[in-house]
Amino acid sequence: MPSYMLLVIEPPDQRLARTEDEGRELYARMLRFGDELKAQGRLLATESLASHAGAARVAVRDGRPRVLDGPFAEAKEMVGGFFLVDCDSRDEAIAIAARCPAAEWCAVEVRELAPCYR
Repeated sequence: MPSYMLLVIEPPDQRLARTEDEGRELYARMLRFGDELKAQGRLLATESLASHAGAARVAVRDGRPRVLDGPFAEAKEMVGGFFLVDCDSRDEAIAIAARCPAAEWCAVEVRELAPCYR
């Protein structure tokens, strides 16, 4: 059975526009969605990610690491979290993504897990 990563892609400052109560309610909806996927035997893993403000990007060039600390000014979006699910098909993964509450306020990108040489 193929596995798919459902990436929650959100505008980087979207969270700051909400009150804490609004944020907690949206988060609770996401937790319930994860619980539903788990009950269906589809959920492999899920996590919410902190803002990109504390993130770092690491690239090694000529054997030397280069670190760029966030937030990243050029970023128009950030990965806010993910669901890793087992599905029978890409169409099923897309249907699950469409049920994800986050699809109402941002985007959910559907990606099949595969070797990086494909």
